[in-house]
Amino acid sequence: MKLAETVTFGGSGLDRAAHLRGTDAGVPQPGDAAIVLWRGKVLMQRDAQTGLQRINVPHAECADARWIFLGHDAGQKIFAFDISQWQPESGPLPDKDVFFDPSEQLHPGFGPQAAFCELRGQMTVLSAREAELAATAKALLHWHNGHRFCARCGAPSDMVMSGWQRSCSSCQSHHFPRTDPVVIMLITRGDNVLLGRSHHWPEGMYSLLAGFVEPGETFEAAVRREVMEESGIKVGAVHYLASQPWAFPNSLMVGCHGEALSHEIEIDPTEIEDALWVDKSTLMDAFCGNNVKIKPARSGSIAHFLLHHWLADRLE
Repeated sequence: MKLAETVTFGGSGLDRAAHLRGTDAGVPQPGDAAIVLWRGKVLMQRDAQTGLQRINVPHAECADARWIFLGHDAGQKIFAFDISQWQPESGPLPDKDVFFDPSEQLHPGFGPQAAFCELRGQMTVLSAREAELAATAKALLHWHNGHRFCARCGAPSDMVMSGWQRSCSSCQSHHFPRTDPVVIMLITRGDNVLLGRSHHWPEGMYSLLAGFVEPGETFEAAVRREVMEESGIKVGAVHYLASQPWAFPNSLMVGCHGEALSHEIEIDPTEIEDALWVDKSTLMDAFCGNNVKIKPARSGSIAHFLLHHWLADRLE
């Protein structure tokens, strides 16, 4: 797919400068730039210049914060600082029980024109470079939060290599960030596409079927298995379209196109709530907001990206 890398989080050519990780040059120094995260949210500008809020190193609010070296951006080293230890004194707190948390948190140390926002709601306003920086930092910090102890001996492990590794001083094991591959499938039969919805999604939201790739399984086999398990549809030919790093929390979405060999849907209610075939005209109405039953996948997601280009006949 020629437009594959234009997907949100699809990459901006960031020089990650991996050779500097674990060296003195991979440590924040005065004059370096940084982005800031708090409990998975990113610090955003909230004035006329909407985008990631960048700070200069050093910054008083980040003095004791965890940090990760992200690479070089426009000739300047850039880092991510995590200030999750901060406790807001007022305002709304994040709601972990909702699909999308719209609340914003204002930190007095960053001024009134900056707020911590859920990245899922900021995808479409970020530049390609900002999106890559934010997604990389969010995914890495989430991985560190869940891997504080050595998987081999259980002892506490430490962040090393400028945030790109954890090491255990007890058994000398090294642990590296993991990404979970997930297939997401544009399953078509003529001018119809297969859509489904999960139980916890907002009312009316439909998207492409998706599922984790299992050990010992190819992407193509995962597509056929997941579609059959969730919808009872048999899939024939499968080919790759595009991929998207998806830091919610640590996935790589592998977009594939599959040709359906059957039509009758039989969902597994433990997997999904509903599935249906949608023709191009109906989907176009949904994209335009004119369909009362179907709300398309969120703009910025690879599902929205693939459906948009399918409607425009631009999958090749």
